[in-house]
This record gives sequence, structure tokens and C-alpha cells, in this order.
Amino acid sequence: MLTDKQCKNAVCPPDKTRARFTDGAGLYLEVSPAGSKRWFWKTYQDGKEGRLALGSYPAMSLSDARRARDAAKIVKAEGRNPVEVRKVEKLKAARPGGDTFKAVALEWYAKQAPQWSASHAERTLRQLERDLFPWIGARPIAEIHAMELLAALQKVEERGAIETADRVRLVAGMVWDYWLPTANVQQRNITEGLKARLTPYRGKTFAAIVEPARFGELLRALMAYKGGAIVRTALQLAPLLYQRPGNLREMEWAELDLDAALWVIPSAKMKRTKLEKEQGDAHAVPLPTQAVELLRSIQPLTGHGRYVFPGERSHDRPISDNSVRSALYALGFGNEQTWHGFRASARTMMVDELNLDPLAIEANLAHAVKDANGRSYNRTQYLAQRFEQIQKWADYLDKLRKGADVIAMPTRAA
Repeated sequence: MLTDKQCKNAVCPPDKTRARFTDGAGLYLEVSPAGSKRWFWKTYQDGKEGRLALGSYPAMSLSDARRARDAAKIVKAEGRNPVEVRKVEKLKAARPGGDTFKAVALEWYAKQAPQWSASHAERTLRQLERDLFPWIGARPIAEIHAMELLAALQKVEERGAIETADRVRLVAGMVWDYWLPTANVQQRNITEGLKARLTPYRGKTFAAIVEPARFGELLRALMAYKGGAIVRTALQLAPLLYQRPGNLREMEWAELDLDAALWVIPSAKMKRTKLEKEQGDAHAVPLPTQAVELLRSIQPLTGHGRYVFPGERSHDRPISDNSVRSALYALGFGNEQTWHGFRASARTMMVDELNLDPLAIEANLAHAVKDANGRSYNRTQYLAQRFEQIQKWADYLDKLRKGADVIAMPTRAA
């Protein structure tokens, strides 16, 4: 057994790389030729000798080293590897700010944000800073109870932001999923089950007419619109092409090949993640003959500029989303049909009325879908089939507009 005096006077002979002074039960003091002294405890794992560094002498005294050795023996008796336990403790101690919810959330955000669009990243950070950090940000994430998080979410509900509360819950769940692999085994994602305690949110639904006869009335109203040619053309193209409003508003002449009857939307303008925008394929939209005629008719008016549908105040910017929305209300259809709802109208009637291939429809909608074998449906495949499909849809709309060959759909029970 060592004494304090022996530890103080211990030196390493100049002809050795190190000297060990044994205390007992695997504890020893190692001295280097330069005079540094460190405590180690000898371990054995799977028949192999190892050692656990306990600390430096004299910062760690002989009695402190013995207590550290005894504590390590208890850890080993519990079936855990003291060396691995010490490594984990060091990693936890090295975390800046500790494992507070805010520290973990910001670390998660920093890793995810580069993959998101700028708007999504901004919205997510705003939700963290406004709806979570003030209430649970400073709390150690391992100690946060589900009721604390629920209280924070209910504060969001109290201001009437039901959808936001649901989104914040999802964000919190992703933070917990990120943290769990480094947590103790008994930890769980406390967001599980909280959805049932919040006001039900059913998601946004865009008003859309799917009854053929009524849709024909809408088409006739669009043809009779007395507003400007730019908005009138956009109104008539919306049901023909059924693309996202933002893409249609921002349609550029450079994206169109009217001779080939094709509109190619760059990947950067599509509703995708940041990485998908950068590396994804462009979205090809076949143009029926009716759409080509509409675009040629407006070309003398706006063809000299960038946008097919430029704004009235500035031709360097496209028309606003409100332009078409206001026109639909002016025509008396604003409560029944939204601009985005043309997608649902087309999707429903192309299947129910024309019995067209749903996969090709989804491809034209720029939805990521899979076929029966689980393969992702390539939006650029079967372009010839999609040309044929969208022409059938345009011809069908002509019939609806003229009021011919239309059989009213039976009213479905609520």
C-alpha cells in the first residue's frame, strides 16, 4: 500500500520510459521521466488487460484515487465497462451548454437547415424561438415532462393557431428523436400521444368543384370574364394544366416550347427540399392544343418580357396570387373553387369520369409516387402517354364548357 509521502517522492529512473508504483486492487501511480504523475486502475475485459485513467497527482490525492477506484469497481460489478462509462461522461461534459432543450434543438436545427428551403428553415426556427424556447428551452431535456411540453403547445392553441400547435409538436418530436440515441436507455420521446391532447387539426382543404355539370358552369364563367387578358388567360389555363398556383403565376416564356407543346419548370421552382431543388430533374408539363392556343394569343402582349403573366405595376414580377383568387370571387365561385383546388378537380374527374391512369396523373401533378412494385415513378417517363392524357382532359373540358355529353354525378350520402 502506498503512502502520501511515497507518492510525493516517487520518481522515474532516467533509463526507463515510465515507472509504476502499485497501491492495491489494481490501483497504481504512473510517473514519467519528466515528472508527471497519473493515477490508473488496471481493468480486464474479455481476457484483455486495459486501464482506466482516474486523474493526475497531486490534484487527485491518494485517498481520492482510492475512492475513484472503488467507484469504478461498483460500475464494473453492475456489468458495465468503466472505461466506456468514463468516455460517455467526458462526451457529455464536453457538450456546449449541456443537454438543455435549447442546446439540443439548435444542434438539430444546424444539421437539418442546410437541407431545407429558406422559407421552411426560417419558419422552423421561428417556431422554436417563439413557441418552445421561452417555456422549456433552459430545462435539461432529460427532465422535461410531457405535461410541460403540452402546456407550451396549449399556449399556441390559446392564440387560435391550431395548425401551428400541431406543427410545433412535430418539430419537438424531431428534436427528441435526434437526442434519444445519446440519452439514457429509459428515456422516451415525450411527444408520443400528445396529439390526442391537442385540438384536432384536419389539415388544409382547398375548395374544389368535382361535379362535372357545375364545373362546366365554372368554365363558361371563366370564358366570359371581363377583366384583363392576363388574368383571364391565367384563369383559363389553371384547369387545363392543373399545376401549382405559384408555378403557373411564375411561368416564363423561356420555359415554354410552344412548337413542341411543352412547358419545362426548373427544379429550383418546384415544391421540393433544398437538395432536391439543386439536384432534382425539371418538371415537364405537356401542353394540350387548347393551352398552346391560349399562350400564343397572349404572346404579342407579354412575349417581350420575362413572365407570361406579369403584374400590372411591374412587369419584372408575376401577377399576385390574389389576382386569380379575386377573379374567382368576382365570378361568384370563390367559395366553391380555389386556384389550388383546380388540382383536386382535375385529379378527381380524370379518374372518375375519364378513367385515366392515376400514376400518370400524379406524375403530371409533380407528386412523388410509387408503383405497385415500390419503384418511384419517374416524372419524365411515359411523356407520350401524358401528352395523350392531358389532351383527353382538355377535350373533356371543352365538352363541359359547351354543356354537351355531361351526365350529372349522383349525389353521395354524407
